[in-house]
Amino acid sequence: MTTKENKYETLCRTVAAIVETETDSIAVMANTAAAIMEAFDFLWAGFYLVRGDCLVLGPFQGPVACTRIQRGKGVCGTAWEREENIIVPDVHKFPGHIACNSKSKSEIVVPVFSNGAVAGVLDIDSQYLDTFDNIDEKYLSAIANLLKIT
Repeated sequence: MTTKENKYETLCRTVAAIVETETDSIAVMANTAAAIMEAFDFLWAGFYLVRGDCLVLGPFQGPVACTRIQRGKGVCGTAWEREENIIVPDVHKFPGHIACNSKSKSEIVVPVFSNGAVAGVLDIDSQYLDTFDNIDEKYLSAIANLLKIT
């Protein structure tokens, strides 16, 4: 039986290979989002990139998403502002949640750093409540640390 940790260990090796063989950050983020979606049955996986005073939609897999998120707004903007991971078991209970897709029930956001500052966030939404835990946080943080966003 394949456990969640086994899937993440394989995913980490896949992303490490992607990063090792590709220097373009857009290509790396696109394939990382695809690899996450291949490994797990999530609703949405992708990136928002810091562009001035907002996060702008980057490479993703899943339904149409919000294109711009202000600093401190929603889960992504809050993770950017706090410079920390955020796990939300029920997005409808998160103050200021931005409903980009009505099917989203739970979410995890992991900042991606470049030169000591947040360059973007890895955002994953699930269509089920309480999907994400410390195992997801551990491995998605490891994946974010592999990435080099410019």
